[in-house]
Amino acid sequence: MTRTLENYIGGSWVRSSGTTLLDVKNPATGEVLAQVPLSTAGDVDQAVQAAKAAFPAWRATPPAVRARYLFKLREIFDGRRDEIAAICTSEHGKTLSESRNDFGRGVENVEHAAGIPTLMMGQNLEDVSGGIDCQTVRQPMGVFAAITPFNFPPMVPLWFLPYAIATGNTFVLKPSEQVPLTQRRIFELIHEHLGLPPGVVNLVNGGKDVVNGICTHRDVVGVSFVGSSAVAQHVYKTCGETGKRVQALGGAKNFILVTPDAERERSVANLSESIYGCSGQRCLAGSVVVGIGEAYDWVRDSLLAAAKAVVLGDGSKPGVTMGPVVSAAAKDRILSYIEKGVQEGAKLILDGRGATVEGCPDGNWIGPCIFEDVRPEMVIAKEEIFGPVACLMRAQSLDEAIELANRSPYGNAASLYTSNGKHAREFSHRIEAGMVGVNIGVAAPMAFFPFGGQKASFFGDIKAHGPTAIDFYTERKIVITRWF
Repeated sequence: MTRTLENYIGGSWVRSSGTTLLDVKNPATGEVLAQVPLSTAGDVDQAVQAAKAAFPAWRATPPAVRARYLFKLREIFDGRRDEIAAICTSEHGKTLSESRNDFGRGVENVEHAAGIPTLMMGQNLEDVSGGIDCQTVRQPMGVFAAITPFNFPPMVPLWFLPYAIATGNTFVLKPSEQVPLTQRRIFELIHEHLGLPPGVVNLVNGGKDVVNGICTHRDVVGVSFVGSSAVAQHVYKTCGETGKRVQALGGAKNFILVTPDAERERSVANLSESIYGCSGQRCLAGSVVVGIGEAYDWVRDSLLAAAKAVVLGDGSKPGVTMGPVVSAAAKDRILSYIEKGVQEGAKLILDGRGATVEGCPDGNWIGPCIFEDVRPEMVIAKEEIFGPVACLMRAQSLDEAIELANRSPYGNAASLYTSNGKHAREFSHRIEAGMVGVNIGVAAPMAFFPFGGQKASFFGDIKAHGPTAIDFYTERKIVITRWF
């Protein structure tokens, strides 16, 4: 019998009041793994009230004690890396290696947040005026929530949960309804082994009703979101109207520029992984490759060879280097973009539309695709495809290539492959992207640096993880003191 997932509220597993159930499927085999409920605004309120009730005591818990919970959580996770990776692969489709890295990057945020006694320190200065001292302190604010996407089931929720509770807030998570099983298991581990006070962390499964319930709830003080730019704008606007803090990380159209002096073999291998890793379902995935001058021909030929060498299959099997896309709906969307590119006149020099995998007839298979002769005005050059599709463009100079990249309404990440330090500095200075790679195909910051894009890729003022996480989850209070 297929199990139905529950919400986690106030330290207990609770049945959702929602009556609609969605199948959670293995995207490689089509097997139904579980059913997830579409919870209601009433379920959100129940979770928020549990978090609100837990806040006063949790806020009063010393930071060093809160840090010890995170040290313990890191220990729990360290013994479960293979288990969590296997669950991630089963519901998302990425390879086991990619799932391990996914979870590993999440655990790094737990490690970083465990330094909260230092990270949360304020400042002080004696004698700002005669006999008057001034200090700033950081204080937790209340109930925070996060709305997370399908593409990194273990990692992205861990961009938020550790920092929220380390700083003394309480927390409600809405994982993607497409991939709820990884977080279900993580919350089971928290429930069974961590010993957090009830209500400090909560989980509500669901779709848009839960999103709107979180964004409009009067007792939620801040919301983190990761997903498409259209929904990020909605979350940003709705939270703004209700006076919440918000960090809404949106879509991307990441450009990779290659100069003639780039180291050929390693550059192409690296940018190919950027494009086709996780089946292109990364917000930092390479999307448009711009060959500069004479670099174009060898980039095209080498990328074509690298893409043809990708091994498509069930991500749980050895030797597979690219799994399926997450759902039949995602496959249909990607295929529609490929068809649009053909109609617009781009040349499809590698066509992965007919890809199949032996023994997995029900998988959501799309092989690597490469378009040549892509022009800036084409839809495939402007809109996020979020699949294993590369678009090739030419530029005669670095200036022209940077101009092409900066035309994009998005500004999540951009990369340059070069051996020229002057070119690298010019690119880093002028490119309009929040995360920049030099000879790095996936410009993903470590947990102790901020994460977030620019332009239509980010809506908010305070970015995720790193030191900015402490800014997001705390209020600075200024205390000015004089004693008579």
